[in-house]
Amino acid sequence: MENQEEILKRLDGRTEFEKTVLMAVLKIPKGKVSTYKRIAEIIGKPRAFRAVGNALHKNPLASIIPCHRVVRSDGRIVGETIGEIEVRRRMLLEEGIPIEGYRVRLSKEILY
Repeated sequence: MENQEEILKRLDGRTEFEKTVLMAVLKIPKGKVSTYKRIAEIIGKPRAFRAVGNALHKNPLASIIPCHRVVRSDGRIVGETIGEIEVRRRMLLEEGIPIEGYRVRLSKEILY
């Protein structure tokens, strides 16, 4: 895995906000999830949860930065297409995340 400095270099051309969001999401460990709102709070912009979603939508390093680990506050897994949602759902299941339908069963144990 690349170090944070190398990842930041690969994010050149992104806004500072996007970089901050992506680097915060990079820290979510396997087997944990966060919400768009929690990421906004972590980066000190508690009302920017929609902007967090937009930044993740533009994630150029999806194979490195685990945006599939970020869900809505109600636990719903989201994406642009049904196929994208299915891929995220499968990845979360493989990481041991409890899911019912297309919602993560959020709990203190799995929230980052």
